[in-house]
Amino acid sequence: MRELEGALRSYAWGSRTAIAELRGLATPSNHPEAELWLGAHPGDPARVITESGSESLLEVLHREPERELGRENLEAFGERLPFLLKLLAAEEPLSLQAHPSAVQAEEGFRRENALGVPMESPIRNYKDGSHKPELVVALSRFEALAGFREPTRTVKLLRALAVDELEPYIGLLEGQPDSDGLRALFTTWITLPSTVLGTLLPAVLAGCITYVAHHDAEFVTEIRTALELSEAYPGDAGVLAALLLNRVTLEPGQGLFLAAGNLHAYLHGLAVEIMANSDNVLRGGLTPKHVDVPELLRVLDFVGADIEVLDPAPSSGRSGSGRYEYVTPAPEFRLTRLEFDSNSTDLVVEAGGPRILICTEGAVTATCGADTLDLDRGRAAWIAAEEPEVHLSARTPTAQVFSAVVGHEHLGR
Repeated sequence: MRELEGALRSYAWGSRTAIAELRGLATPSNHPEAELWLGAHPGDPARVITESGSESLLEVLHREPERELGRENLEAFGERLPFLLKLLAAEEPLSLQAHPSAVQAEEGFRRENALGVPMESPIRNYKDGSHKPELVVALSRFEALAGFREPTRTVKLLRALAVDELEPYIGLLEGQPDSDGLRALFTTWITLPSTVLGTLLPAVLAGCITYVAHHDAEFVTEIRTALELSEAYPGDAGVLAALLLNRVTLEPGQGLFLAAGNLHAYLHGLAVEIMANSDNVLRGGLTPKHVDVPELLRVLDFVGADIEVLDPAPSSGRSGSGRYEYVTPAPEFRLTRLEFDSNSTDLVVEAGGPRILICTEGAVTATCGADTLDLDRGRAAWIAAEEPEVHLSARTPTAQVFSAVVGHEHLGR
């Protein structure tokens, strides 16, 4: 068991306070801090802290793959850590985006390699050949757009705006209130000529302002979100696309699982995020970056439905109460939240497979065999597959730790 130092990434949408405060550092930070990567992605691997210094987790895995990753992991995923754990802090909205399926990612990566598209090219869609299912768990109230809304409700929302210029577009969906209708409307909007968009979008925003000023009905949150997005991304067709998506609010501890093809945008908040170890993103708007419309349309899932907020399942037994499992279909990862209080001061992280721990509240002491490590808020640990179970003891009245491991089915558990 060794301390793990995350790789900090700065993007314009990040926060100058949220991640720094969680890590006990001075605020505001010099630059917006958007993500802290705790994993072994080649783009920004975390570093393992040793007595003699630090080294990349990638190098550690390469040197002793069976000890660090375990035989079962090697058989299932090769010499790679299959998940990437992050802290994510959104002060401003992220771009509308979706992630490919495993087959789409493999095909896209192979195709762009054959075409000779440089890995750092702004028009490169696929940085690797892996899919990217992901789970986000709120540490603060967390706001997001996720998945296409049920079509008849979207028709109701658009009609509530009472904008004449919207009528032909509403007709596309009203005449075909299904995934084909959603595809037709979304495609039409994100490919509008600038002259048409320059007329339609201001009219829609004027309707939004009127609606918010005179209503307190069911769509006020969605419509306010569109107005806020228009301020951050003026003239962007993604503002129209956002009106087609479910608006989701997560309270601390609640999660949101996003499978391949789910169009989404994180809007605001601090969260723990875990995903398959990939950096493949297809953007759909709300960004100055490249939007590959044909490839995006090939990846998107246009089924309209409510988005399920994931409440964790309590788990007890030998490992102790105070454990909350986030159950998803992703084979690459499993995330557990461990809560320490007066009734639960000692918990166990079971052996088996590579593990990453991060303390997000309070402080705990981790004991793994002969190794002991104090994990204060914001500190993380790497535990190799061949190391035994980890005993966690709270050093503060309350504490919280997240544990990331490989999915059960691939490690025989």
